[in-house]
Amino acid sequence: MGRLQIGNDRERALVAGADFLLRAATAATRPFAGRIRPRNPRRILLLRLERIGDLLMALPAIRDVRQHAPDAEIDLVVGAWNAPLAATLSIVDRVQSLSVTWLAREGEGAGIGELLRTAWGWRRRRYDLAINFEPDVRSNLLLAVSGASWKAGWFSGGGGPLLNTALEFDPREHTTTNAQRLVSAVFGRDASPASTKPLILLPESAIRAVDSLLPRGARGPLVGLHVSGGRAVKQWDPARFREVARRLVVERNATIVLTGAPADRPLVDIVKAGLNQSNVVDVAGRMELTTLAALLHRLSVFISGDTGPMHLAHAVGTPLVAVFGPSDPGRYAPSGALDRIVHANLPCRPCNRIRTPPRRCTGHTPECLTAIPVDIVVRAATDVLNAREAEIPRTSAR
Repeated sequence: MGRLQIGNDRERALVAGADFLLRAATAATRPFAGRIRPRNPRRILLLRLERIGDLLMALPAIRDVRQHAPDAEIDLVVGAWNAPLAATLSIVDRVQSLSVTWLAREGEGAGIGELLRTAWGWRRRRYDLAINFEPDVRSNLLLAVSGASWKAGWFSGGGGPLLNTALEFDPREHTTTNAQRLVSAVFGRDASPASTKPLILLPESAIRAVDSLLPRGARGPLVGLHVSGGRAVKQWDPARFREVARRLVVERNATIVLTGAPADRPLVDIVKAGLNQSNVVDVAGRMELTTLAALLHRLSVFISGDTGPMHLAHAVGTPLVAVFGPSDPGRYAPSGALDRIVHANLPCRPCNRIRTPPRRCTGHTPECLTAIPVDIVVRAATDVLNAREAEIPRTSAR
């Protein structure tokens, strides 16, 4: 096994100790386990318990699983916040939601006893294969309790001894590439090039809801703006978002569509207050995920930081302008043909220290974001809009 990729020294030491004990225990029992890698798995369990963007970045790998096992029953377990979106996927058969304490909001999430009972209940499905796309010892433990014949995942977050196929997560690669590499290791071969079949099937109810919100007969482009960065260390100045919107209204006659969660209202209002309201559609706090997906699909371009909605826009085929600060575009940025990734050229970025920012970057907007001017974002959005002018309008999500 390689080294653990856990930033906190104390947590890394605890997980290393747990792995040592697990390694000793599994070494003693593995000769009697009789585990054989299934060639044609009939029932497959997939875990992706993290946030919106994490699930969306795993979709190509989940599609690869379906390609390798076209007749299998595939069950996907996601965080409760992702359940409505996961239910729209065309490549899985069943979706189960599971709120775990280390990812849910404070005070929410199931305790370890309830989680283990849930995982034990998965044994009734008699899975031939289980894959955990999250590098975490706790979700690897759930995989072990599931009783699946063959278990695969990452050892980088701990729990590697519990797995039959255990790889090291490569932080230099894109999260999607890592997930697809894991699937290739399980099946012993790469998937063939992806088809154009849609992965997210937008519900008719969501499409109708969006139709009732958007202005009819708008002459200019629909430009989505997601002002919230989700975390302070990823927050580009809302006043700069507002200036980008104002410029696109003046220069392109754009209609600005403001998205966000209810908690984002103060940031959204900063942007909204500086705009001509006849050019604004404010849907912040008014949409669940499937309706947001249908809305994003209708936009000409989506401007955002490194957020879950950024990944959702990419998943439904909408080109975007993404403002990246400390997070690594090579690991997280979408790569659509028209996508534009904007970032500052500083020697300290990308530090990728999102959960534990450097002390000099806390309490204020970090320099890797203050160094990104409005002009660059406007220019990137204009480039996308120019490229879209010759496109045939899309009729379905991909």
